[in-house]
Amino acid sequence: MSLGFTIPPFRLPEIVSVIGVHLPQWPHSLVLVAALNAAAKLGLLPEDALARLEDRTFVVEVLDAGALACFRCQRGVFRPLLACPTTADLRFQANLAAFLQLLARQEDPDTLFFRRELSIVGDTELGLVVKNMLDAIEWPSLPTLPVFRSRA
Repeated sequence: MSLGFTIPPFRLPEIVSVIGVHLPQWPHSLVLVAALNAAAKLGLLPEDALARLEDRTFVVEVLDAGALACFRCQRGVFRPLLACPTTADLRFQANLAAFLQLLARQEDPDTLFFRRELSIVGDTELGLVVKNMLDAIEWPSLPTLPVFRSRA
């Protein structure tokens, strides 16, 4: 998938995380779960990998935003956790730029991990399942938008 632009490395201002940690976190979980369930429904997530996520808890922490998304997979459906567990089966931590670069396939999880921009804590085997699942996703092609140029 090519976006036609590069997501530069950036870090949100510290004030964002200072405020973010004091805001309700459950909306992040709802949004992420909706996206994951849509991807599963569209067949973008391999079914064999989904089965290995059964009854596992996950936390995605966007460090520079002060945001947490917590969820679990039950019967092939991602479900939000309104309260984050103290220990999850798998926890991902990174700044927003790293997550966006991952999503856009600009960077792979291994590169971000070895550059210490992505932290993965928990069940190592489960981490590999998720990594391989992300690598296997074939993003659909998005239509290109026409470029509008001003007439001089």
